[in-house]
Amino acid sequence: MVTGLSGAGRSTALRALEDLGFFCVDNLPTLLVEQTVASCERGGMRRLALGIDVRVRSFLQGAGQALQLLAASGRALHIVFLDASDETLLRRFSSTRRPHPLSTAEPAGPAGAVLEGIRIERERLAPLRALASRVLDTTHLSVHELRRRIITEFGPGAGRGERMRTRLLSFGFKYGVPVDADLSLDVRFIENPYFVDTLRPLSGLDTPVSQFVLNKPDAQGFLERTMDLLEFLLPRYEAEGKSYLTIAIGCTGGRHRSVAIAEQIGEELRRRLKVQVDVSHRDIGEVDREARSDASAR
Repeated sequence: MVTGLSGAGRSTALRALEDLGFFCVDNLPTLLVEQTVASCERGGMRRLALGIDVRVRSFLQGAGQALQLLAASGRALHIVFLDASDETLLRRFSSTRRPHPLSTAEPAGPAGAVLEGIRIERERLAPLRALASRVLDTTHLSVHELRRRIITEFGPGAGRGERMRTRLLSFGFKYGVPVDADLSLDVRFIENPYFVDTLRPLSGLDTPVSQFVLNKPDAQGFLERTMDLLEFLLPRYEAEGKSYLTIAIGCTGGRHRSVAIAEQIGEELRRRLKVQVDVSHRDIGEVDREARSDASAR
């Protein structure tokens, strides 16, 4: 639940939560809170962010009761109240030339009218502020700093939701680089087991190929440096609110070297960082498909 004074950054906070995967509903009449939450749960949406402020007018009086009912239902409820100094709010309204929702003045009207609107709004929101589990003072925060604060509080690394999922994808450069890769690594410098007759029919999932690749000094040096890099990067991507990270590892055909390396990196990441890692191999069967296609053509 996100509430607070107009101009304090409520919309920015809701957008940040939406980027984190929350289903957001803004300006919701309080009479519909329980109904909305129940409907979303039936639809499989378990992480919700509701925006409520003075724009709901007379419905605001029932906000406290609605939130207490949610808390009593056993759901995990966090109430974020956004606040700022009167001077900061006045400056923000002046820069955007928008009227305060409780002010009758024109957008460029007198400052006194805006300050009067802020005063009335503080009075009306006082009961919600008293219920807040987190009060964020945005007086000295930029839009970007507020977004980072929200991500820190409710992002993948905050312990209040799923952590960032890391996906390792092996591929063959001859079939193209994956378009959804966040990071792409090239392991074609490692000796190729394709040119070993007994290993050619196998893949990087088979122990003889895996041992052949991973025992090479170049592969060991690559793994050591890559793990240092990923141990540095992954927590920082997670802290920035990234929910998914795809690391593509490529060799020529995507069957031997990239497969063995991707499997090893996945195992190391799970062990060292305790993160969720999915490993998939895009082109591991391409050689077989090409062989079948050639045989069919003949």
